[in-house]
Amino acid sequence: MSAAELLALRRFGDGEIVTLAKLVIETAFQPIVETATGAVFGYESLMRGFDRLGFRSPLDLIDRAHEAGQLLALEHMVNSRAIAAFAALPDFRSRTLFINLDSRLVPEGADLVERLAGHLSRAGIPASSICFEISERFDNDTLPDFAILVRKLRLAGFKLAIDDFGVGHNGLKLLCDHQVDYLKIDRHFISGMEADARKRHLVRNTVNAAHVLGIRVIAEGVESEAEFVACREAGCDLVQGWFVSRPVTDFSTLSPVYPQVARAGGIRRNSRTLDSILIRREIEQVAVLRENESLESVFEFFRRDPKRTFFPVLNANDEPRGILHEYHVKELSYHPFGRDLLKNKLYQKTLSHFVTTAPIADLDTPAEQLLDVFTGMGGNECVILTENLRYAGILSASSLLKIINEKRLKTAEDQNPLTGLPGNRSIRDYLQDKALDGDQLRCLCYFDFDNFKPFNDHYGFQKGDLALSLFASLMRREFIGEDVFIGHVGGDDFFAGVSGRPVAAVRDILERLLGDFSREVRLLYSPEDQLAGEIRGRDRAGHTMAFPLMRCSAVVLVVPEGEVIGEAGQISSRIAALKADAKGSDGGLVLSSTSAEAQLAVAL
Repeated sequence: MSAAELLALRRFGDGEIVTLAKLVIETAFQPIVETATGAVFGYESLMRGFDRLGFRSPLDLIDRAHEAGQLLALEHMVNSRAIAAFAALPDFRSRTLFINLDSRLVPEGADLVERLAGHLSRAGIPASSICFEISERFDNDTLPDFAILVRKLRLAGFKLAIDDFGVGHNGLKLLCDHQVDYLKIDRHFISGMEADARKRHLVRNTVNAAHVLGIRVIAEGVESEAEFVACREAGCDLVQGWFVSRPVTDFSTLSPVYPQVARAGGIRRNSRTLDSILIRREIEQVAVLRENESLESVFEFFRRDPKRTFFPVLNANDEPRGILHEYHVKELSYHPFGRDLLKNKLYQKTLSHFVTTAPIADLDTPAEQLLDVFTGMGGNECVILTENLRYAGILSASSLLKIINEKRLKTAEDQNPLTGLPGNRSIRDYLQDKALDGDQLRCLCYFDFDNFKPFNDHYGFQKGDLALSLFASLMRREFIGEDVFIGHVGGDDFFAGVSGRPVAAVRDILERLLGDFSREVRLLYSPEDQLAGEIRGRDRAGHTMAFPLMRCSAVVLVVPEGEVIGEAGQISSRIAALKADAKGSDGGLVLSSTSAEAQLAVAL
């Protein structure tokens, strides 16, 4: 179509936008998937075909419809088609459809909700399967009926999301003033996030704040695996973007799971941490209320379990909506005509009117972070735990404190009895955490004594223990600060992890540590052996030979900022391959980088 034809069509279409849109506009769905599994959680409904009417974007078409007084009619047409397409999907009952809500329709809010409810009723779709996206594109504070419409939508069972968070009007105010279910972080913050510590910091703190408020976070515009991994590590619950799928109009191409996301999502903890084990042990399974249940049925819940003061409330998709506390309905339950009032159809209040938000966290959230979530708002009854975004149970304050106390006891039990350093469980948990944390450069250091066995055989275990204790004390002296971790793997193997420090600074520490140990451990030998610089002993095959005096070798695996390692086991394999290089070097120290762009192995 020529430019002149497009212009003519647009002029003709000013008064017939909806009529023309019916001919050319198509519904497209873009999948929104779970970061943990790659499974589809829902779809955002988008318009395609707007260019056939001469518009550069859907927003241009919507703005023209508004100018022509046809915005409400256009939205009804677009939304009814989207709902019909959604209802035709074989798995729609377990999915959520995200629909954009133009704030300029607020004055027609009642009509909007009524018509939409009719579409859903005819299609057999529960309201909780629809999420309205409130854009920051407009200043919603200037719309006096906006808060009324938001509350009406929520009480009707619809879900709500703040769209384009961070780049528009009053995003934080929307987050503060209104109960929403999802927060969609704008593409501006996601683009290149893996290489931008400032963006990662902002996204991570936005996610933490949202979770304290019981809100799930969606990362928009994820276009690469590196961006996806950065979003997942920042705690984003869901992602959408070209890395997952472009918007499609052929719904037969939609997949329940997107393998590229599932593969990238496989960069996760393959074995559960101590926190995860303890949390799963203490999680409490309680009866749940459904938000579409009658208030009269609530009294029966409290009657059957009189000691419980609250119940979690879920929507039709098994997502937590908050909790219902007994004091929310106590006035009605004790009122002499309370039950009769609830049976009266003129009484408009439903269970949704009494639900309050509660903090939400995933089952694999570290215990200390759960405590931060729990205390973030104050006065919380519990933390609602989810697995793959679906309700899994609750944790009370007492259970959370029990978990943290037991974790401390387990950590103490894990300490090496000789050196007092954390043992293998703590080292494994540290590695699992740091392997997946790309915010800082990490130096992972493994230490192994050279010629320890001949020394131990010649001088006895007591002297051997002195050598181990000496090295542990030197490690404590050199590795100081919150950015370091030291542990005792067992025998003459030790570990240290350092985050955020330059490689040169870490190398200086290691050279000093290894040098001090070589000098001080000589004093454990007899004067004769010190003078000879060797001792006689037997090798592992039983042959008598001379062994040099003991020293320590170290291998350092440098993981650059922005890089993650899929499995902590890969670290051990890499270290094992470099140990021989370290033992064969003059200084006993080898540094190797995991960076594909700058592989290095420097023997010092």
